[in-house]
This record gives sequence, structure tokens and C-alpha cells, in this order.
Amino acid sequence: MPDPRPPLASGMLAVGDGHRLCWQTHGAPDGLPAVVLHGGPGAGASPRSLRAFDLAAWRVTLVDQRGCGASTPHAGDSLDGLQANTTAHLLADIEELRGHLGAPAWFVLGGSWGSTLALAYAISAPTRVTGLALAGVTMTRPGEIDWLYGHVGALLPEAFAAFRAGAPEGAPGRGLVAAYARRLADPDPARIARAAADWCAWEAAVVGDDPAAAGSRWTDPRWRLAFARIVTHYFENAGWLDDGALRRGAPALAAIPGAIIHSRLDLAAPRTTAWELARAWPGVETSVVDDAAHSATSPALIEATGAAIARFAVRIRRRATTARQASPLDTRRHAGAPTVHQTTAGSIGEAEPVLGAPQRNARDGATAAQALPRR
Repeated sequence: MPDPRPPLASGMLAVGDGHRLCWQTHGAPDGLPAVVLHGGPGAGASPRSLRAFDLAAWRVTLVDQRGCGASTPHAGDSLDGLQANTTAHLLADIEELRGHLGAPAWFVLGGSWGSTLALAYAISAPTRVTGLALAGVTMTRPGEIDWLYGHVGALLPEAFAAFRAGAPEGAPGRGLVAAYARRLADPDPARIARAAADWCAWEAAVVGDDPAAAGSRWTDPRWRLAFARIVTHYFENAGWLDDGALRRGAPALAAIPGAIIHSRLDLAAPRTTAWELARAWPGVETSVVDDAAHSATSPALIEATGAAIARFAVRIRRRATTARQASPLDTRRHAGAPTVHQTTAGSIGEAEPVLGAPQRNARDGATAAQALPRR
């Protein structure tokens, strides 16, 4: 996750099952704690996410989810880590990272697949979430998967024909996902590479990216393979989420300040998903961006997301001030994030525990791993 601004802290967090997560924290040492949950699944964290935050007010943690980015083992190298890579594992990882950094609770930004993960986390551990911003909303329902790898092909016929030709044995929708998952596990490296390239060409077409652009991640064979393997692994299993579980759980978010930001021209995630979620989530703010698609690099989408996050900063600080005034204890550390182990700027090293060792599957973490996803 390269960034021209040196991080405040960084590290590799061991989360079990042989997985180690790469994380970096940026912004103000005393800023409001926040975490960004990236899309894909398997896309890896991007410093572009920081553009939505005023880094003078926030302390933002970026983390590469299991199997991607700088986390290990990498799905672009082998299939070894996929068995222990599910939504339930990721939810437990978020809690472990929060405990490791010593944040009593934090603001969560999730985009695309990250919005699914953020929703599941907030529903399962609401006391750990101070606010929630979701951009390019998905809930990873079977119908959404069928849209992304089937129905939307009517709008991109040339690209979809090429995508189907890469795995002709798969029926449009979840059938194509399963067919590509099998090809990505083929013993022939050349066939694996071809399947990853075909998969990513379709993904890039749907979000409106140029896969051949200089410096684009789409041109990196290892990134393509990890992304394709992780996406197919998750979507073949519908994210291990019961159909409609997140929408049914949305009323539990009533006490959490939330915003839904969605692009009207989003082909990857039809706006009906955001609309249905908004109807089920009491008090959520909604914004529709007219001149943007699904791409996280859209200036209009970043601007709308940043405006929502700025409003939440005021509300969260006001709430923290009220809590300090009501409590006889010194709760200054609850308003921002604690001091953590400092590393050399931009380096990745083994971070020291903060406020003691994190409690794996502590009360909220156990709920997060049990309430929604199926392993």
C-alpha cells in the first residue's frame, strides 16, 4: 500500500491460521480512529481511500484483508490460505486489529465489497462502531452476484462475450463464478494466468477502468491472480451470508450515524441495493452521485464520501465531549487513538501489542464471527 505520506505506524499482525495482515495508520496521532475496509474481495488497501478524510482530524487505518496486498500468505502465490479466508475470519480480524491498536471503537468506511463487510461488522459489533460510511453499496446477495456476472452483460455485450468465452462451461451468473474458480485452481500455470486475465478484464470493464493503463494494478499478474481467486472463492459461496441477512439486520444500526453514497451510473452494484438498504436502516443519510460509476477513483464519489465523513467527525467529537463531561474518569483517550509502536516511515515490521494482547473472539468479536456469516 504505497503512500507518499509516511504512516504514523505500520505492522504485520498475526491473526491465526498462518495469516498475517499488513496494516498502516495515517493522519493525526490524536485523531478520531477510523478503519477502511477495501473492496474486491481481494483488491487490497489503497492510499486513495485517505482522500475521503481530513487527516488533521482523523487517525485512519488501512489494512490488507487476508490473502491480498502485502498480507501473507498471498493468494497470488498459492491456494494454501483460502480455506481460512471467509467473511467470519475477516470479521474476527477487524476486531483483533481494533484491539491491537487499542481503539475502544472506530469509524468504518467500506466501499464495494467493503460495504458488505462493514455492514456485517457493524450489525454484529455495534458498540465498536462510532459511525459508518458505505460507498458503492453491495450486500453480496445471490441476485447481486448473478447481476454482476450475468445480467449486466446485456449492457457490455462485447466484454461479456469475451468473459464467457474464458469459461464456456459456466452458465451466466453464479455458474460462471464457479467455472472460473475451478480454472483458477488448475495445475497448469498458463491456464491459471489466462483465467485470471480473463476474469480481471471483465471486472475492469464493469467498473470502467482501463486494464492496460500504465501502472494499473490490472497489469500485475500476481495481483490479478490473487484478486480473481479471492473474489471467486467468496462469491461462489455468496460471502457465507444468508440471502437478505444484512438487510434484515439493518434496523440494529439505528443508533449508529450512517451514510450511503452511491453512483447513479454504477453498473457493478445497481442502486436498488443501496435503496433497499436505506429503507431498512432508520436514520441513514443517502447521497446519489450523478456523474460517477463504481470506480473508487471517481472524484465526485470521493468528494461526496468525504463530505459525509466530515459531518460525522463533528458529531463523534460532540458525543465524546458529552461523555467526558458526564464521566468522572479521564476519557481523553477515547476521543482519539492511543500511541502505538512507531516504525520507520513506510516500513513494515512486527508491531508491539498496545494496551495488552488483543482478545481473539472477545464478546463483540465472537458475536461478529457467529451472528451473520456461515463458515
